[in-house]
This record gives sequence, C-alpha cells and structure tokens, in this order.
Amino acid sequence: MAIPPIAALEIGTSRTVVCVGESENGRVKITGTGSYPTTGVRKGQIFDVTQARTGVETAVKQAEKQSDVSIWQVLLALSGGHIMTTVNPGMLTIRSSDYVVSRDHIEEVIENAKEVHLDPDRQVLHTITQTFTVDDQPGIVKPEGMRCKMLSLNVMAVHGVKSRIENAVNVAKSAGLEVVDVAFSGVCAALAALTVEQKRNGVVLIDLGGGTTNYVAYSNDVVVALGSVAVGGDHVTNDIALAFNIPQNSAEELKRTEGSALIDAESGTERITLKTAVGFEERTLSCKALHTVINARMDETLRVVRARLHEAGVLPHVGGGVVLTGGGAYLRRVTELAQRVFGAPCRIGVPVNVDGLEQEDQPAALCTAAGLALYGHMTYEDRGVLAPVKNIFRGLFRR
Repeated sequence: MAIPPIAALEIGTSRTVVCVGESENGRVKITGTGSYPTTGVRKGQIFDVTQARTGVETAVKQAEKQSDVSIWQVLLALSGGHIMTTVNPGMLTIRSSDYVVSRDHIEEVIENAKEVHLDPDRQVLHTITQTFTVDDQPGIVKPEGMRCKMLSLNVMAVHGVKSRIENAVNVAKSAGLEVVDVAFSGVCAALAALTVEQKRNGVVLIDLGGGTTNYVAYSNDVVVALGSVAVGGDHVTNDIALAFNIPQNSAEELKRTEGSALIDAESGTERITLKTAVGFEERTLSCKALHTVINARMDETLRVVRARLHEAGVLPHVGGGVVLTGGGAYLRRVTELAQRVFGAPCRIGVPVNVDGLEQEDQPAALCTAAGLALYGHMTYEDRGVLAPVKNIFRGLFRR
C-alpha cells in the first residue's frame, strides 16, 4: 500500500515548524520544511489565534515550495503544562483449558486497560502499552504463549485539557488546514531521535523548547514516564532582559551569542558590550553575571524534570543517559549541565530515524516535527485504509 506524503505541524512558543515526510526505500524522508517565528503563543498555549495563524501559513508555504506538495491536512504536535499521564490497569482471567495466553487474550486485556475514566474537560492523546504481569510475574513484554490464570497490563494514558487542544486545532483551521490527528510533542521527538538500543538500555529525552520542556523516559524499550513543564528558553530570555534591563530581542541575541548554561571560571573579569540605540551611552555587563542568570533558570528547569523522574522511580533505569533535543539543546554547555544534574552521560539528539535533514544547521530543533511525520507514517501502516491520515493530501503538484 502506497503511503501518501504526510505533513506535520508544530506550533511552538518560539517557532512554528512544518515538515513533509514521504516514504523512500522503507524509511521516511523529510522532503520539505518550513519555519517561522511564532506569535500568539505563551508557554505552549495559544492566546491569540490570529497572530499564531501567521506563522502557520508562512511555514506551510515554505514546506509546500520545498516538497512540491499541496498541504491541506496536517498532524499537530501538542505540549504544555496541562499534558499529564494516568496509568490504568487492565486484568483478564484466562479461562481456556490449557491456560495459555493467546493473541486474542492480549488484545482483550489491552482494550480493558484502555478504558480510562477522565474528567470530561480532558482528552486522551495516546494510550501507551507498558508491561504485562503473568500471574505474579511482572515485567513481561511478550506474554503470548505463556501459561497463567490472570493476565494484567498497565497502559499509560497521555491526556490534556480539551479546550487548549481545541485552541491549537483552531489555529490550523483558521489557516485553512484540517487536523487529522494530534500527538504529544515529547513522544514525537523521541520517535525521531532515539534508537532501539537506547530505549532498551533506558534513556531520558528532554526537548528544550521556547515555552515548554517536554520529557520522555524509556526503560527496557517501554515508556515509563513522560510530561511537560511550562518553562523553556523564553523564560531564560526574559530573565536576562529583567536582570540587565534590556529589550527582549537584545536578551535573546545575547543568550544565543554569549550565553552559557554553566558559569565559566575564566569569564570572571570578561565584559560584554551591549548594542545601544543611537544617542545612548555604550553599556557593558559581566560575562559571569550573564552566565549566572542563565545557569539559575536552566539548572532549576532540569531539576524539575529530574524530580519528576525520581518520583516515578525511573532514574536508576536510564543507563543510556540523557538526550537533549529542541532549540535549547544548542545553548552552550547545556549538555554538561544536564550531565551534572542527572549524573549520567548527555548528548544532543538529532533525527536519526528519518532522512533528509542531514544538512540542517540545527537538526535537534526539528526532532518534534520530523518525529510527528514519522508517527503519521507508522499510524498509516498500522491502520491501513482506516487510518485517520488516509489521503492526507488532496493532491500533489510537481513543478
């Protein structure tokens, strides 16, 4: 079955990104990307649909031009502090005469576990199968063919506030797009950046966005924790602006060109000259002071994630270390800071499970959108003609 091109839309706090993914030799290749500064979004949440629409329209046009594909339907990535998880158990008594677990038994217990009861104002984004328990033996990944009287399973339901999800969908609709599916940004970034070996060994992916910090933890190839913290790179920028009484755009440039997530010992006496408007006196600030401001916010953010993972009991099981994605992954020395906070190796993650982004300057910033395109292809393959992404494009045009 031929899979049509699939478009992925991420309306981030800082940038809006669109990726078009097409099947090529059994892998997904990103054939077009679009990116534009976002307005109308704060901490991952829409506060002005009209402003946010501008970024969507521009990014879509860029992706269409690169890919020669006419985009009218998209998958949408979501994040924000309202994203939560609920682990729901499902149980099934095996009544067959031989007590052997069959495929039908597994599907039935999965359906039982997926019956998650949430407040009416919340919407399920994903139901992620964790591990099975065969009688009193937990941690079973593939129970088919095993003998037991009771088969149990935990399913992690990822859910968010309906109104906030609908607001993001309405931005896409206002740009003339139909949203056929939604997914959690952290899951998407993990799909793009993590290898099978990393997931098996245990790994934490942290996506450092402009308004949110998303995380996903794997152990034994199973998602064991995930979430979103409503703090991101824009908060660092705001801290710099307030600390040194400078405009936001100047603070952002300062963060990118001179910033560091750790306080450099050799920067104690160094001064940074600030750009000033005509007629104003030249100003300088201490390089160490700048790094101190950035370090305080980044350290706090990473420790919030660490505390959540500690509470979930997963930190001892992340032998694969920490992988950073998102635009914030390129802040100088942030991998060193993460290594100190988590006590584990840390590196910048790139989209290793899709092709076509090898020449990008900052590929880690595209992991969410690229992973969402991959998610769309996986969904299509899994559900076939019943997939929500069927005929995701009205047609193709080739110049």
